[in-house]
Amino acid sequence: MADQRSGRGRGRFRGGGSRRTTVPAEPPADGRCVPFLLLPLLMLALGILLNVTTFSEITGAPFFAAAPLVTAPFCTRGVTVGTGLIATALFAALLLLDGPSDLLDDSMRTLTVATVSALAVFISGIVRRSGAALDSARIIAEAAQRAVLPLPPPRIGRLEFAARYKAAQTGARIGGDLYAVQETPHGTRMLVGDVRGKGLGAVEAVVIVIGAFREAAEQEDTLEAVAGRLEGALRREGDRRRGLDQYEGFTTAVLVEVPAEDPGVLRVVNRGHPAPLLLKSDGFPSYIEPRVPALPLGMPELGEWPDRADEVPFPPGAHLLLYTDGLSEARGEGSGVFYEPSRRLAGCAFDGPDGLLDALVADVEAYTGGRITDDMALLVARRRGRL
Repeated sequence: MADQRSGRGRGRFRGGGSRRTTVPAEPPADGRCVPFLLLPLLMLALGILLNVTTFSEITGAPFFAAAPLVTAPFCTRGVTVGTGLIATALFAALLLLDGPSDLLDDSMRTLTVATVSALAVFISGIVRRSGAALDSARIIAEAAQRAVLPLPPPRIGRLEFAARYKAAQTGARIGGDLYAVQETPHGTRMLVGDVRGKGLGAVEAVVIVIGAFREAAEQEDTLEAVAGRLEGALRREGDRRRGLDQYEGFTTAVLVEVPAEDPGVLRVVNRGHPAPLLLKSDGFPSYIEPRVPALPLGMPELGEWPDRADEVPFPPGAHLLLYTDGLSEARGEGSGVFYEPSRRLAGCAFDGPDGLLDALVADVEAYTGGRITDDMALLVARRRGRL
């Protein structure tokens, strides 16, 4: 892993810097279908070959009919229409070149190719509408994510922030992982959590937890009291549902505060969540482990005791990485070994939170071979040396 400022370090990451990851624009449908045009061309070639090398009773009609059908799912309606017209015209021309034959039979065969071509155009239209509906659903999901999990401000006082949500399922946008940053009279407070379960129930719990956090972060004097408010919100939700979630629903969470009076201190309350990782400017990370382990939020039936915040120094230039278990439980391709953030980040330096997250996400994808099995919520805070 290369040091991204000076070239030092033990190179694992290939990415980095402070640039945001950009997603290339999706190519137009005509551009996407170019590689698939080989399929209809192959069908047409086979049809021609069959027509010119066999007896007149055997024709390549099935191949000519198949050409627009294999075009329809991948190309625009215009390309499908063109393929159908070419297939029908070629088939009719080959029948004429074969010489005198049964006119009615030849007409019916040509009509069959034309009919299948028309069906292919209809299928192409359905595929295009389905694709438009899927694009709309993705846009709606992305808007919902921005509403539920808005990106934190890039800077609050001496702190810089960046966040990422990496969904395990392609096209998914919202799951049970969450993050939030709130500037309050008591300091800057952060939350990263993971709700048990998937689907709409998990999203509903995410909304409840984040809503309770934003309200409590403004009103409560201590981080321990904020955790207590989150516990109460989940308990009320469990009572409201009066079902399975009342007994098994829980949320792992880590709450962090940078006090307004002392930005060089981190206060951390950990409720059964993966330990935050502190990356100092010397390039060697360390976990912020709780002195007294605590249960996740929403499990009062297993025991209750007062939360106690742990305090650690937060030196200038240091990065704080908060994450969900989608990161720490990502398995290596072939080896099955869990991803170890502290080992993978050891010896690295980054010029900002965005650079760290860009490189981290790229490294996880390379480590797993692109097979991420659980969602990841990632939040990084960096303490600047100067205002």
